[in-house]
Amino acid sequence: MKPVIALVGRPNVGKSTLFNRMTKTRDAIVADYAGLTRDRHYGNGKQGKHEFIVIDTGGFEPDASSGIYREMAKQTRQAVAEADVVVFVVDARGGLSAQDHDIGKYLRKLGKPCLVVANKAEGMKEGAQLVEFFELGLGEVFPVSAAHGQGIRSLIDMAIDRLGWVLPDEVEAEEDPAVIKLAVAGRPNVGKSTLINTWLGEERLVAFDMPGTTRDAISVPFERNGQRFELIDTAGLRRKGQVFEAIEKFSVVKTLQAIESASVVLLLIDATQGVTDQDAHIAGYILESGRAVVVAVNKWDAVDDYQRELVRRSLETRLGFLKFAALHMISAQKRQGLGPVWDSIAQAHRAANCKMPTPVLTRLLLEAVQFQTPKKNGAYRPKLRYAHQGGMNPPIIVVHGNSLEHVTETYKRFLEGRFRKEFNLIGTPLRIEMKSSTNPFADKDDR
Repeated sequence: MKPVIALVGRPNVGKSTLFNRMTKTRDAIVADYAGLTRDRHYGNGKQGKHEFIVIDTGGFEPDASSGIYREMAKQTRQAVAEADVVVFVVDARGGLSAQDHDIGKYLRKLGKPCLVVANKAEGMKEGAQLVEFFELGLGEVFPVSAAHGQGIRSLIDMAIDRLGWVLPDEVEAEEDPAVIKLAVAGRPNVGKSTLINTWLGEERLVAFDMPGTTRDAISVPFERNGQRFELIDTAGLRRKGQVFEAIEKFSVVKTLQAIESASVVLLLIDATQGVTDQDAHIAGYILESGRAVVVAVNKWDAVDDYQRELVRRSLETRLGFLKFAALHMISAQKRQGLGPVWDSIAQAHRAANCKMPTPVLTRLLLEAVQFQTPKKNGAYRPKLRYAHQGGMNPPIIVVHGNSLEHVTETYKRFLEGRFRKEFNLIGTPLRIEMKSSTNPFADKDDR
């Protein structure tokens, strides 16, 4: 079992930078901005043969009684409860603050193994500058520089030694079923974090009635009926003209990366606001990325029959290009309609990874041509000869023949409908590529 290391401290002391150093990734958003991290963020680290889990947390205010800071404090307390050792990060250059004293008091009461780490200590002589941090009553203070990578290896060694845990040299890897990466995407404040918290049965993510609460793409492991999932809560995507803060621009990048790396994307729409242009924009990006998708309209319990009808019509007009996706009306807060969503997610994942035999594809292609031949273009009529699968997630069908550059988009949609019906491709985009045969003697001189 891997030891768990939690990073806690007040805002803007460099916890996320330290997290990235310890995990050797760039998973946590880093910027010179206080209060950037809000949820618990997990990552895997390894040093030599020692493996461990690191938890990044938001700025900790133990006495916060209301608003977003109270929710962030909840997340930090949960991270500390899960941890085997706590790394209390302070600012070596900013000095000791009243908030540091409050955090130190809270950690002393818990009695867990704790290391005080003075970050941003590059170029500083050990000694006088760090003396004041001994007032926290948590023992020795260790200077590091997360930004420059100084003292990180020693810090990890001390954290593992503090546990008194000797990890085995070799750990047999357990054979786990394939993990389905499920990204929950949508506009700000549509209920993405609330939905994931409802699935998990705990307040794992900060859910607050304020657009833009989630700023990072947070990954949470989850298992249902023996199938393992990786739930990814993403930051709400706004139009480019509405993204003013540099931090929010970073969040948009993380969200787009999460969509591209996911196996299935759940597009969440707010029933109280209907389908907006921004919903269509996000849906378009999911389609361009080739991800399998399920559409869910949240807050369905909060609208009357008239507004429900408006939502249904707007779904048909603005999201008509996602007709292949399953549609569900749900209420994350009241746990209504969530069961069928899982069935559609599993179906979309199967469809995205469907194997289509070449003989079956070719038979379907020839039957389609016999039923309706492609339109003639000038002196040329496209001749479709055979088809095979060119990839999965999304499925790609490659059609071979002559003069295929003249095949119209309408005829491609006709073929797509035939293929979808045969293989039950619900919830996944399908791409059809045309490859025309070339004459190998075309460029040679006649002799």
